[in-house]
Amino acid sequence: MIYELRVYTAMPGRLPDVLARFRDHTVGIWNRMGIRQLGYWTTAIGPDSNALTYMLVWESLADREVKWGKFVVDPEWVEVRKASEAAGPIVANMDSSFLAPTSFSPAK
Repeated sequence: MIYELRVYTAMPGRLPDVLARFRDHTVGIWNRMGIRQLGYWTTAIGPDSNALTYMLVWESLADREVKWGKFVVDPEWVEVRKASEAAGPIVANMDSSFLAPTSFSPAK
């Protein structure tokens, strides 16, 4: 398993729009496409209070490449992204890390 940790820093004042896009659209598209989501978090205490952090789980990097490649060109996603950014970008920065479990990790 490969775990992908992604952090979306929202444009000032736009975190509610990022959360709405995920809640109302992205999650459903990913469910339809078989993209496994482990969880979504906002920062309760800490420096990233304007960010959405989430984790995806992939069978392999090849699995990720195939599914992500289909996602970014999916007509529903293309339209949702365009509509959600009609008043300007909602994401200022995105960081992605691919994590491999240690031998002693409960998550494998």
